[in-house]
Amino acid sequence: MDNFGFIKVAAAIPSVSVADCDHNSEHIIALMQQAAEQGVRVVLFPELSISAYSCGDLVQQSLFLQAAERALKRIVVASQDTNIVAIVGVPVAVGDKIFNCAAVVAGGEIVGIVPKRHLANYGDAAESRWFTAGTENESPMIIEYAGSNTWFGWGQLFEVDGVKFGIEFGEEMGAVYAPSNEMVQSGATLIFTPAATPEIVGIHAETMARVENISAQQIAARIYSSAGFGESTTDVVFAGNAFITENGELLKKAERFSLEEQLVIADVDTQLLQHLRRQRNTFEAITTDALYSVQSISLGTTPFGSNLDRKVDAMPFIPSNAAKRKTYSEEVFAIQTLGLVKRLKHTSCRSAVIGISGGLDSTLALLVTVNAFDQLGLDRKGIVGVTMPGFGTTDRTYNNAVTLIKELGITFREISIAAACRQHFADIGLKEDDRSVTFENAQARERTQILMDVANMTGGMVIGTGDMSELALGWATYNGDQMSMYGVNCNIAKTLVRHLVLWAAEYEPNDNVSRALKDVVATPVSPELLPANDSGEIAQKTEDLVGPYELHDFYLYNFLKYGFSPAKILFLAERAFNEKYDRETILKWLKTFFRRFFTQQFKRSASPDGVKVCSIGLSPRGDLRMPSDASAKVWISECDKLQ
Repeated sequence: MDNFGFIKVAAAIPSVSVADCDHNSEHIIALMQQAAEQGVRVVLFPELSISAYSCGDLVQQSLFLQAAERALKRIVVASQDTNIVAIVGVPVAVGDKIFNCAAVVAGGEIVGIVPKRHLANYGDAAESRWFTAGTENESPMIIEYAGSNTWFGWGQLFEVDGVKFGIEFGEEMGAVYAPSNEMVQSGATLIFTPAATPEIVGIHAETMARVENISAQQIAARIYSSAGFGESTTDVVFAGNAFITENGELLKKAERFSLEEQLVIADVDTQLLQHLRRQRNTFEAITTDALYSVQSISLGTTPFGSNLDRKVDAMPFIPSNAAKRKTYSEEVFAIQTLGLVKRLKHTSCRSAVIGISGGLDSTLALLVTVNAFDQLGLDRKGIVGVTMPGFGTTDRTYNNAVTLIKELGITFREISIAAACRQHFADIGLKEDDRSVTFENAQARERTQILMDVANMTGGMVIGTGDMSELALGWATYNGDQMSMYGVNCNIAKTLVRHLVLWAAEYEPNDNVSRALKDVVATPVSPELLPANDSGEIAQKTEDLVGPYELHDFYLYNFLKYGFSPAKILFLAERAFNEKYDRETILKWLKTFFRRFFTQQFKRSASPDGVKVCSIGLSPRGDLRMPSDASAKVWISECDKLQ
């Protein structure tokens, strides 16, 4: 089965007994076996995990160094029957020098030994008292250690399952010229960081932020494991920090101050990292041979399937962290507002015209416009809110539209489109009972004509209300609601629009406005172009026709941001929506997404200006330079194979 670029990695925190290499190796082996049983391909142990980090001057004892070497040999032997790569910390004597090293073990051999280049020598740390910095070993050399002839030196990368990884010790992350910068430029997508950082107040948050930031800067995954309970507490405490980050996002972390051993496991998406690197022309790759040799590791296959150790976010446009959502919403709203403020100021425009339907999109656009006028110190009466009842308008949406217009203190205009459309239908010979796309689009174009002409009368600007999800699917009438003079929602996905309106309702001081906003959120999404049902309720529900927007937003995000294939998007969607949609439903709308996304590009190619807010966009002048006649054959064919 295709693993879709995922590789399962782990950061382990074993039980440690200071200077007892036999005890430590036994626990390392046990955790290796546990990790392998869970499908882990590479497991990282803390710095000097075989000896314990806090051995002090004992590191210089020959007997102790021999015990550490024997312990590593036991780990090597155990790896013969364990389908995993292990990175373990060990003090290594080479000639008359001792090095703080990470040994890479797999398949009954030591694949390579990497010495620490930047030693810690400040505060309570005195590593240079015992160790020699590994800076002299730029070109790896062969040494005999633990019964094996193995490569020794810092200029090594390793490769397993086609994925390159490097090793950078915790202290080295803070170096002016961090070694991992060279590693990622040489093709490494995973950086393993063995560490032994004493726990002092604030150091955990600082370290985690540093790892996340470096991970984002390098477009890499960082696996970090620091010494834990069992290390000496003569002067300091080691709390057992371990976490796995990917492109700046925390995937998993350990429990600090735990007295128990821990195994932190996550699936890292190397396809995601590769795609993001290819998009960035600022990411400068160099040839691997320039600085690093690559040691290849062959492992037996591990089945890839349902046990994905990774949370798949069903709502990628909305922060999953509740604490961040308020700040995020404020920032999105501020960006939308500033874009409109600039356009109004540039054009010396003191009037804005918006079609208010009582739906989500026009509501958000109205809130942004009101905020922009307030920032500019303009009278809200300069905003003309036009409600244009038609054949499908319901009392619910009409009442919400009127409430918002009146309670927000903008100018109210009501212009029915029924008579004008009937005249138009007669002019073009459309039968009265015709309910074709012509019947629908004529209404949308009539509304756009009204808005444009009212804007001309007031010297105003028509504010576009259409959102990014509608643009992606082409769910807009060409030269109808697709057109405006400036779009404030064009980079806001439908799921985010819904969230922003609800956020605005929660902080709205006017109770009438707040109630209307909440009811807008609860109203089914509809263009209201077809007549209501016998109960006067919305009959034309968009998501019944094109599919759930939460699915389409998920597809859009993963397709554009990460370049994922239909097969991978399906794989992820099944996990994100496993309690809501079955595979058949997800695949049905996935195929609809790709078909519509490609065939409707011509509408996006003619999009008016609009503010970019999120990390992906559809502007033909910016994020998506896509031909209008590009073929969807490759994507649709893969969808067909997934049936």
